Amino acid sequence: MSVVISGGGPAGVMLGLLLARAGIEVTVLEKHGDFLRDFRGDTVHASTVRLMDELGLGQKFAALPQSKLGNMAVPTSDGGLTRLTDFEALPAPYNYIAMIPQWDLLNLLAQEARREASFTLRMNTAATGLIREGGKVVGVRHRTQDGEEGEIRATLTVAADGRHSALRQDAGLVPQEFPVPFDTWWFRLPRHAAEQAQEPQLVPAFRAGEFALSITRNDYFQIAYFTTKGSDARLRTEGIERFRARIADLMPQYADRVDQLPSMDDVHLLDVRLNRLPRWYADGVLFIGDAAHAMSPAGGVGINLAIQDAVAAATMLAEPLRQGRLTTADLAKVQRRRWRPMAILQRMQLMLHDGLFAPVLTGRRLGPPTSLVLATRHLPGFRQLPSRLVALGPRPEHAPAFARRPPAEPARA
Repeated sequence: MSVVISGGGPAGVMLGLLLARAGIEVTVLEKHGDFLRDFRGDTVHASTVRLMDELGLGQKFAALPQSKLGNMAVPTSDGGLTRLTDFEALPAPYNYIAMIPQWDLLNLLAQEARREASFTLRMNTAATGLIREGGKVVGVRHRTQDGEEGEIRATLTVAADGRHSALRQDAGLVPQEFPVPFDTWWFRLPRHAAEQAQEPQLVPAFRAGEFALSITRNDYFQIAYFTTKGSDARLRTEGIERFRARIADLMPQYADRVDQLPSMDDVHLLDVRLNRLPRWYADGVLFIGDAAHAMSPAGGVGINLAIQDAVAAATMLAEPLRQGRLTTADLAKVQRRRWRPMAILQRMQLMLHDGLFAPVLTGRRLGPPTSLVLATRHLPGFRQLPSRLVALGPRPEHAPAFARRPPAEPARA
């Protein structure tokens, strides 16, 4: 009765915490020495905020440095703005999205997991391959940053090691890829003291062939710049001065501070992928999160979908693991439960790619479709549909009874 998890991201650490609270021996392997990586998924949606309450971590979660994400607004042809979401209309207190550095969330989850005697987190240790016996996966091979190699044998191996999953490659599983017309470059610009009173908003800026999105954080603006896929080499060859000019032209409100972007080393590429494995499991191994289905940044749903995978896996697998009767059919049940919500969100992202991203990048249209603008302005309650889909997801999971702890204080930003 033991589990080894490859990957110390949101899915891996959350699954480790939940299984440890069920009394199951679980080891999480994380190849880095800490969780400090910039521009990872920082959007913690209402479904995850509620989960933190159910786990008894609401007060500690609320104490983390965070900002409340505003609604998504888009510029229109008449020079105004129209809101696409209405998070405040969702049932309180889970009617917002929190922007939290992912390393702070992971440190909190890991700290709580370490309170359980059956939990082990091994940093600087990467899973390099699967151990098989008689066609069944029985654990992983691993290597530390010092080059020391070893093995961990387990009843269940879980691959939560991201979109470039080493275990997925070793298993010979190839995801189905969907076309993505863009990549994303992330960077930050300072937020002046006089801007602190402004209501945070997600406001994109459009121009033929490119657009950008500004996300308000506590003391800086996190900027996502989008242009056609495969443009990274060209942008870096053009250099930082040209990139600053692009941003100043596209987002004039930041022209007074683009010179504080030191170099192209401070502009981080996200090679956007949208894919999914047809089958997330084999005998003795389960794939979850980005290892099973890489998501586009559209809607910021990836981290929360991965956490929902982890909750479903823990809920459905804890008892078979405790009783020593885990079967491949149990792993298949996890995929069946999580497939539809994953597919719905990927379909939503594909619609955004086709209806918004691609027309802007090809110069066919500068902004959202007219039909979408009219619907948000004139159809009562229309904005609640994307709000609920993004903030809560198609099938939000709840913490299993064995993992709940008091106090369950509401976690408010």
